[in-house]
Amino acid sequence: MSTTTAEPTLAPPGAGLPVVELYMAWLMFGLRCLRGSKEKHTADFMRERATIRELVDSCDPAWRGTRVLIPRPRGLEDSSRYWSVWMTLDHLRITNISFAMVIKSLAKGVVPPGKASTAAVKPDPAVTQDVEAEYEKSCGFVLSVVESVKDLKTQSRFEHPWFGALDAAKWHAVAAMHMALHRAQIRQIIAGLRKAD
Repeated sequence: MSTTTAEPTLAPPGAGLPVVELYMAWLMFGLRCLRGSKEKHTADFMRERATIRELVDSCDPAWRGTRVLIPRPRGLEDSSRYWSVWMTLDHLRITNISFAMVIKSLAKGVVPPGKASTAAVKPDPAVTQDVEAEYEKSCGFVLSVVESVKDLKTQSRFEHPWFGALDAAKWHAVAAMHMALHRAQIRQIIAGLRKAD
């Protein structure tokens, strides 16, 4: 792992995953949805939120804005390998708000306008410590929206860039799985910072 200041050459945002890995992600997501429930996905989301908070708290605030080049974890686009802890929280803030808005819209029977894109949710490299509170608010937003919807198995669906057309229940599952992916990324970033220190 490296905290080099030189910008590494990575795949462009939105390039996606290798085909075999994408297929495996699709299968794992399908199993998660099949075995899951509203209560389980909410519990998973809350557990990941708590673990991310513990990880962030374990990192010296002076280093949370430092970018670290990490090996690409499964499920993470190559373009996302050179982020800081704060950049990762910023990405989660952006996506959590998006997930909540999609779930809210589908619950009303309305398909959101536009198209979901992994390239459109990349973080700001200049993000500051303010993102920590904003990230927590975004987590609360997801949970409050999910709690307010009686039945997440909606007729309306919105296209996910990797998993296809999903109802609100499956977008809820995506939100929990997405937190787990970036919890692992934060763990690697912090390990890289400690190694470089």
